[in-house]
Amino acid sequence: MGSLLYFVAIILLLGWLLGFFVFSLGQFIHILLVFAIIAVLFRLIKGRPV
Repeated sequence: MGSLLYFVAIILLLGWLLGFFVFSLGQFIHILLVFAIIAVLFRLIKGRPV
């Protein structure tokens, strides 16, 4: 479970950096990041490989 938390933390950090440095996309990149994290979490909870 600890590695999953590190994985999510890295994804959030990369997404934040991407959203911070890409101003032209605005809020859209953050919405996509949230959807991507939710999709990955659902796949991991169901036991399917990412």
